[in-house]
Amino acid sequence: MPKTPRQCVVEMRSSWERSKSSTIPPRVAPAPAVGDGLRIAFLIYRGNPRCGGQGVYTRHLTRELVALGHSVEVFSGPPWPDLDPGVGFTPIPGLDLYRDPDPFRVPHPREFHDRADAVEFAIMCSAGFGEPLAFSLRARRVLAQRRDDFDLVHDNQCLANGMLGMIRDGWPLLTTLHHPITVDRKLALSHSTSRWQRLTTRRWFGFLRMQTRVARQLPAIVTVSESSRRDIAAQMGVAPERMTVAPVGVDVSVFRPIDGVVPVPGRLMVTSSSDVPMKGLVPLLEAVAKLRTQRDVELVVIGKPRAGGRVDRAISRLSLEGTVRCVSGISDDELARLYGEAEVAVVPSLYEGFSLPAIEAMACGVPVVATTGGALPEVVGKDGETGVLVPPNDPSELATAIGMLLDDPGFRGRLGRAGRERVMSRFTWEVTARETAACYRAMLDGLPLPGARPDSGLCAKGVTSKC
Repeated sequence: MPKTPRQCVVEMRSSWERSKSSTIPPRVAPAPAVGDGLRIAFLIYRGNPRCGGQGVYTRHLTRELVALGHSVEVFSGPPWPDLDPGVGFTPIPGLDLYRDPDPFRVPHPREFHDRADAVEFAIMCSAGFGEPLAFSLRARRVLAQRRDDFDLVHDNQCLANGMLGMIRDGWPLLTTLHHPITVDRKLALSHSTSRWQRLTTRRWFGFLRMQTRVARQLPAIVTVSESSRRDIAAQMGVAPERMTVAPVGVDVSVFRPIDGVVPVPGRLMVTSSSDVPMKGLVPLLEAVAKLRTQRDVELVVIGKPRAGGRVDRAISRLSLEGTVRCVSGISDDELARLYGEAEVAVVPSLYEGFSLPAIEAMACGVPVVATTGGALPEVVGKDGETGVLVPPNDPSELATAIGMLLDDPGFRGRLGRAGRERVMSRFTWEVTARETAACYRAMLDGLPLPGARPDSGLCAKGVTSKC
């Protein structure tokens, strides 16, 4: 039911009062570089550590870079990141238009301070997403005053106009592009149910035009899988010789089999940080509904589905209120314990550029059922040896694979052990940090990125290269 004008005014005034009480955290100085360590300005436009993989990537990569002797200072917009001791922090305040509990809010006039604020709000009013652009403009302005403090800038997928400005300002710039958001847009449009929904979806993803244009001009891009590298070249037109791969990792000191924690019979677990079609949570709920007719099952969802959203509606439609338990706002230690209590972890995504939930579960020794969407086969490994792979968006295949594992404890044990061994050998944050630091060195020395190659199979449309 639409809100009345009076309700809108009351909510707007409540939001203004909330803004008065919000505080900006103080700057934290970074630990100095050791030996020939580099001084790195690390940018993340939305630092939230509990929503999506970018906050996780920022926290663990920066910690390991500091352990290698580098000095790292994170420049972040709200929500603010969780960072480890030794990692510096400079807040870059913004309007935080999508904050909880008043997303898409109207700020008080006193909250507007510069052009970036006006641009961010204007884009939101036109149904777009202006955070990346606004953050890049603010970050460029802040860094212009600190040119002597850093050797380079590392951008975590902002990909906005301000990044090109930083290059013109003389900054060496490396960008992490986890996966092309073109995939998110395509999947969101395929799940739109009306002309109006398709129109607003296209408008929301309007920032993609900017990101694609910027990505094509960036000198150095690191991504997290060969699958993402191929898709970035094909869908965003980035020259392959300017890209390399440094897979992300997992903290194996936290995500591990925990003594005394035993699986709960019939318990399944999925981590879904956002209520979007790409995460495949609705097909999983349909699979759980089918399994429930055959056995006792419970699904623990790490995440908070949007009230009235597609996941919330699917839970009601399938009468799964007593079967599905949603958990959010927990620590990594609590998350690892929940993994240990699951008989099977599921990654039902229609597409992933990598998958932190997959390697977290595998590191805990939990058998994984994943789809073949995007990079998941590259991450999980061979079907039947380190995980079980099924086609994306197929509830029947998901139910069959999960049921097979629930019925075979010996297979679950073999799969869990092999999955952990795969993670320990390939996917740790120390390895990620070393490979990323090698990219820094190559960039500063004017050399090609390690592993970058003009692979003829990756040639991008409209890009002139040596392919």
